Amino acid sequence: MEIGKESELVRRCIEAACLSRESVEKWRRQRRTLERLPSHLSQSLLRNLLHRRLLFPSLLEIFKYSVEEIDLRGENCVDAEWMAYLGAFRYLRSLNLADCYRINNSAIWSIVGMTSLKEVDLSRCMKVTDAGVRHLISISTLEKLWISETGVTANGVALLSSLKNLSILDLGGLAVTDNALNFLQALTKLQHLDLWGSKISNKGALVLRRFPKLSFLNLAWTNVTCFPNLSSIEFLNMSNCTIDSILEGNGDKAPLMKLICAGATFMNEAEVFLYIKTSFLSLLDVSNSSLTWFCFLADMKMLEHLDLSSSIFGDGSVEMIVCIGASLKNLNLSSTRVSSVGIGMLAGHVPKLEILSLSHTSIDDVSLSYISLMPSLKVIDLSNTNIKGFIHQRGTESQMDSTLTALQNLSYLESLNLEQTQVRDLDLYPLSSCKELSHLSLKCFSLTDSTLHHLSSLPKLTNLHVCEAVLTNSGLDSFSPPTTLRVLDLMGCWLLTEDAISLFSRRHPQVEIRHEVVQSLSTEQQNISDRPSSSQQYSKTSRGNKKHGKVPISEFFVDQRLKYSRGELLALQFSPLSLKSLHDTGIVTPNQQSDQMD
Repeated sequence: MEIGKESELVRRCIEAACLSRESVEKWRRQRRTLERLPSHLSQSLLRNLLHRRLLFPSLLEIFKYSVEEIDLRGENCVDAEWMAYLGAFRYLRSLNLADCYRINNSAIWSIVGMTSLKEVDLSRCMKVTDAGVRHLISISTLEKLWISETGVTANGVALLSSLKNLSILDLGGLAVTDNALNFLQALTKLQHLDLWGSKISNKGALVLRRFPKLSFLNLAWTNVTCFPNLSSIEFLNMSNCTIDSILEGNGDKAPLMKLICAGATFMNEAEVFLYIKTSFLSLLDVSNSSLTWFCFLADMKMLEHLDLSSSIFGDGSVEMIVCIGASLKNLNLSSTRVSSVGIGMLAGHVPKLEILSLSHTSIDDVSLSYISLMPSLKVIDLSNTNIKGFIHQRGTESQMDSTLTALQNLSYLESLNLEQTQVRDLDLYPLSSCKELSHLSLKCFSLTDSTLHHLSSLPKLTNLHVCEAVLTNSGLDSFSPPTTLRVLDLMGCWLLTEDAISLFSRRHPQVEIRHEVVQSLSTEQQNISDRPSSSQQYSKTSRGNKKHGKVPISEFFVDQRLKYSRGELLALQFSPLSLKSLHDTGIVTPNQQSDQMD
């Protein structure tokens, strides 16, 4: 109890200290007291100042004896002046400068020779070149270094061989050659190596055998076709490669646990997975690959995560998943040829399955009864399918049975995506009994105000997306959201006005509204406090922000108001609306009008 009170008090003190520039000026003079702040409190204060755009270079000096980790990623104002102050930090262990486009070789010179620094991230700092690497190699304590997508060449990479303590090295997007990789053999402690997009070939891949502790390797977008047997490898990414063999070779088989081959072209499907010790493999991603033969899956009994999305996998191969279903927790079959028949084959064979993705498949409402027999499901993606939410009873077209009722059997269901399906208001009512549901996504022009009211009773709902629906001002006004709701996405709900959304936001300030006509609350707060270090820059930024008062409408947003006359729009906008009330109020949609003309 006392700990909780203390943390709350500390949080409030830090918030008070970061209210404005004036409040910062009041306490920054107490330099000795601030220099003795415990590290975790100093870092919390520093993060808050940075978030509120109140941190400027000279203020950094106060933290030089207490802060151990600094994350400045994406901060465009960080330049050589900032680095000059950071170079004086006595106990700094971790420095993240990713995406700081002003960082160049001269700026890095300020941290030369630091004795406590162990982690540096310069990812996507394009102005850093081989000269910058020469500064970095003076920091002998470095254990983790990220320089992906910088201006470093193969010659600069070769210089890194002097950093003997490196365990993590990210060279993604750099033109690393086989020869440069030869120089890195001296890094015997290396465990994580990222070489995606490099010029490594099969010859260079053989050099990787000389890294005795290498467990993580990313070779995506390289020319490696035959990956040799590395006895220590646990994670391998060969996405978008042309693959002939994996782990072929003598010696103890690697304990490979995760294999990613998304977008890969397989030259020898029958043998490419032959050398993998399947008793270790828990994750396999062959999405968007050239695979046409899936019999190899039957031997991968320990798989927990399987991604076959955007492949030609169909109902005829589902039996292979049935063989390994006992351990599966995550199955992605999106954009495959699987149908409700295939889902029926899975029912009863995947007792541990928690995540199921079936978007952009031909499944229909029949599949829902099979999905309800997968007792551990927590996340289901049924977007862009033929789900309607009902089935006609045999022998009659007027009697319909709700199919979403089947999902009530899934007592752990937390997230459901029904975007771009054909569900209607009435069909969604059974979801009100899914008491664990926290995320629900809907996107359909047939949904109306009734949808909001059906879902208002969900006790744990935190994120609700009702996009491109026919929601009205009065419908939103009468909506009583669950107390847990934090995000309400109404993008494309074209009848809602800014006034109606503003009124809802004032009544329910804990809910973040997303819509074309207004800014989300978080974006608005960021713009208000968006101030660089100097007062001159601040005034310019403020004027610039005023010019951009609203979030631009997406280029894919279709204004459906074009389908209606002015009189119809006014009637819709200020009246409660359901599909039934369209007929009751005498409003005729364009589709109905054409039907009547016929």
